[in-house]
Amino acid sequence: MVATKRSTYLADGKEMTPGQLLERLGFSSAQLSTPVKDLSGGQKRRLQLLLILLDEPNVLILDEPTNDLDTDMLVAMEDLLDAWPGTLLVISHDRYLLERITDQQYAVMDAHLRHLPGGVEQYLKLAAAAGSKAKAPAPSSFTTRVEITPTGPRVETPVAPALAGAERRNAEKELSAIERKLTKLQAEEKAQHDKLAAADQSDYELLTVLSAELRALEAQVAELETRWLELSDLLG
Repeated sequence: MVATKRSTYLADGKEMTPGQLLERLGFSSAQLSTPVKDLSGGQKRRLQLLLILLDEPNVLILDEPTNDLDTDMLVAMEDLLDAWPGTLLVISHDRYLLERITDQQYAVMDAHLRHLPGGVEQYLKLAAAAGSKAKAPAPSSFTTRVEITPTGPRVETPVAPALAGAERRNAEKELSAIERKLTKLQAEEKAQHDKLAAADQSDYELLTVLSAELRALEAQVAELETRWLELSDLLG
C-alpha cells in the first residue's frame, strides 16, 4: 500500500524508502507485509499518518496525534513531524510536542483564541494568574521514609510516591524532550566558546556581547540539567 504512493520520501534531509519510513515508525521488517486488518490500533494510526504525509499535503491538521504512543514511538513521531515541510495545525495537551514541532502557540482562554508569543510557559502563567486550580501535591499524598542515624534519633524524610500511569508517561516525555534540548544547547554552547576564542580580543564590545550570549546559554543548560535530575529521581 505504502509503496504505491511514492518510491522515496525526504525526511531530515535524507531520502528514505517507504519501508524505511515504516521501520522508523516502529514497524518491524516482518510487519511490512502484514495485512492492515491484522495491525493493532496504534499501528493503524501510525500507518494512516504516514500515508497522509506521503501525499505531501500543504496543510496538516492533527488532533492529539501522540495519544496512546509509548516514549519511543513518540520520539519517532516528533522527528517525522518536525522534518515535515508543510504547515501544521496541531491540537494537543503535550507541551513538549507543541514546543518542538510548532513555531506559534495559541490557547482557548475565556472562550477566545489567544496568541501566546511566550508559548506554553506564558499560558501557564496566565492560567495561574486567573486562579488556576493547579496546586502542589498535598502533604497527605506523600509517604514517609524513616532512617536510623548511627548516633542520633530517627529522622523522618517525606518521600514523593513513585510515578505511575499518565504521570509517569508525561515525566518520561519531558525527560526525553529535555535530553534533546540539552544536546542542542550544548552544541550551541560549544559553538559560542569557539566564537569567543576566534573573536578579536581587542574588540571589547563584541566580546561583551558574545560573553552575554554564552552566559544565557549556560543558564539555560543549568536550568534544564536541574530539571533533568528532578525527573530522573522521580522516575527512579
